[in-house]
Amino acid sequence: MSRAWLIGAGPGDVELMTLKATRALGEADVVLVDDLVNPDVLQFARKDAQIVYVGKRGGQPSTSQAGIVNAMLAHLRAGRSVARLKGGDPFVFGRGGEEQQALAAAGIRVEIINGITAGIAAPATIGIPVTHRDHAQGVVFVTGHGAGSSEPDWHALVATRMTLIIYMGMRRLSEIATALLAAGMPGDTPCAAIESATRPEQRHVRATLDTLASGVAAAGLGSPAIVVIGGVATLGETPIAGGDTV
Repeated sequence: MSRAWLIGAGPGDVELMTLKATRALGEADVVLVDDLVNPDVLQFARKDAQIVYVGKRGGQPSTSQAGIVNAMLAHLRAGRSVARLKGGDPFVFGRGGEEQQALAAAGIRVEIINGITAGIAAPATIGIPVTHRDHAQGVVFVTGHGAGSSEPDWHALVATRMTLIIYMGMRRLSEIATALLAAGMPGDTPCAAIESATRPEQRHVRATLDTLASGVAAAGLGSPAIVVIGGVATLGETPIAGGDTV
């Protein structure tokens, strides 16, 4: 059986990939690439490597998770080494844990190569630290993608008084803000939304919780984006206002 890797490509900027990730890409026979991966990182793949695009984007046609696992297994059983390339970090909202489990069930050991997750990298691009002794003693990463029974416990999250970093929340930003307000978070809580972080097309909006959704809508920001909620969002390059866009 050949080698398998789960590789985090980082938030977008090619220079934020790890040396270990570039080395593994250069060894793989097959590279299965997620939709959010910057295609420029494929410069580190072997010239004769087979590149397979298995994009997964919310609300858009996507390769099924079962299909991705089956493709990995088929290549591995044929004697080919496989690199599964994901945006950010494979174990932070990247289904890397599920893929590791599936490969383990088939008797295949996979090497995990971490990447810088967008939840840390995106705020940093505009000078926002996710923790700060004067503002937050911790940080919580949460997906905004769920609804109904899979909805996060917003009351519990508000009670932590920690920085909230929301992935995949742009389509439901108004609902999320309303839920946080209903859970007792003050309307003047500083926030930021960063689209396409670390890429040349990056844009962001700073606002307060009660103006965030309208500010993002007015600026036309969309996915992929990271939302930061908490006092740390006052820090960095641009001041808080009703909806400043940069």
